[in-house]
Amino acid sequence: MKKFLSIALCVIMLFTLVACGEKAPAEATTVTMVSGQTYGSGSKSFEFAVTTPDGTETSATVKTNKDTVGAALVELGLVAGEDSDFGLYVKTVNGVTLDYDKDGKYWAFYVNGEYAMTGVDSTPIEEGAVYAMVAE
Repeated sequence: MKKFLSIALCVIMLFTLVACGEKAPAEATTVTMVSGQTYGSGSKSFEFAVTTPDGTETSATVKTNKDTVGAALVELGLVAGEDSDFGLYVKTVNGVTLDYDKDGKYWAFYVNGEYAMTGVDSTPIEEGAVYAMVAE
């Protein structure tokens, strides 16, 4: 009887370990923006524009007390991504996920119409600036 109980306990523990194993990460979700809306509140303000792979453009006002564009957008759920050696790698914007390894497209970051020379999470907010994420 003890041998049977020992085997049963081992089998239960094995199934528990397998069931508690590492799970695939859930797909990121973001707020789907509505053009002309204001998101957030705070003393700093900027325009945030998004151009999706099908060419749809959306633009909204972001208000925040954060210091960087990335921190403001992540806090409000407007973008999602993962940390990398180079900072935040934005993968999802406006409900659209792009993965360069899978589909050859990525979210490019622009500041006042110019391709950004810094990452979204290291770009300080400039009052009145227009920041954009464009599917490329």
